[in-house]
Amino acid sequence: MTVRIRLQRHGAKKRPFYRVVAADQRAPRDGRFIELLGTYDPLQDPPAIRLKKARVDYWLGVGASPSDTAKWVIGQLEKGAALNLSEEGAAAAAAQAEKEAAIIAKAAKRAALAKSAEEAAAATAAEEKTAAAAKAAEAKAAAEAKAAEEKAAEEPKAADATDESAEG
Repeated sequence: MTVRIRLQRHGAKKRPFYRVVAADQRAPRDGRFIELLGTYDPLQDPPAIRLKKARVDYWLGVGASPSDTAKWVIGQLEKGAALNLSEEGAAAAAAQAEKEAAIIAKAAKRAALAKSAEEAAAATAAEEKTAAAAKAAEAKAAAEAKAAEEKAAEEPKAADATDESAEG
């Protein structure tokens, strides 16, 4: 039995997703396999590669031959462009996930602060507008009151003038 490390195609039409497997070379491409070694998603930018490095090394050590594409994918793991899912890499993957979660949390907090700052600015603007409108209404009421006082002050004088002309 000759073992090959190769890719199995999964996913929908025009949406490929690959599993990296160790399989008997006589088995069909998407058929039976011995062990799942990882995944490869070419549609992400950059392509997402996740492999169990310890298991890949084991299979290469016992004589499994990788296909051309599998050789490229394993090379990406060696370069550090792929995520190592083996036991040693699990802690690093968890730390990376924590960092990403912290970055997302910070971004959410910044967005919330920006939103509350916008709301505060809008509330301040509304308060200023309301204060300006109240001041204008107050000034208008004061002007009307003054005009009413002047008119009231003129009416008794006019009434006195009318009384004098009626007496004389």
